[in-house]
Amino acid sequence: MALPRPDAPTGRALVVVDVQPTFCEGGALPVTGGNDVAQRIAEHARAHRDAYDLVVTTQDWHIDPGPHFATPPDEPDFVDTWPPHGVAGTAEAELHPALADLSPDASVKKGEFQAAYSGFEGADVAGKTLAEILESAGIGSVDVVGLAESHCVRATALDAHALGLDTTVLTDLTAPVSPELGAAAREELRAAGVRLRASTAP
Repeated sequence: MALPRPDAPTGRALVVVDVQPTFCEGGALPVTGGNDVAQRIAEHARAHRDAYDLVVTTQDWHIDPGPHFATPPDEPDFVDTWPPHGVAGTAEAELHPALADLSPDASVKKGEFQAAYSGFEGADVAGKTLAEILESAGIGSVDVVGLAESHCVRATALDAHALGLDTTVLTDLTAPVSPELGAAAREELRAAGVRLRASTAP
């Protein structure tokens, strides 16, 4: 097993991907179990906050994402086009109420004028990308959680791994759009070298 370089960053971050009402039951693009996932993430963050040097949230924050929104809106293909969701400035696009006490160290918004699945496509209010935020905080490993496992969690974890971060998806703190897409995402993540485990595993 290779030893880490002496100068390698050692910080650990929790990346909370798109835990917004728009992706939960009652929202525009709901994931089954989304509300439960939000609650479990809040509990995990509360119980393990001291284990993380940084907590970052991402949000879909669409203003005019072009063909990402189906035209007409009631005829999406659910592959490249979707019903309007995560519309900037709406209650559905805010963080889920279960995360009201999360107090993230950084918040990234993505997809204002384009499709954006990975959190690494977004930036904070100062224009810093997720990669820049993690680098400036000396982060070397990330736990990725949120919604949906088959889409934005998958894309964010793959990008984190590609950037050289030790990347784990906490499988009980996410949910896929469908069981089939979830299984495909987990296979792709494993093949890429992303670690998959439950938040309760050692």
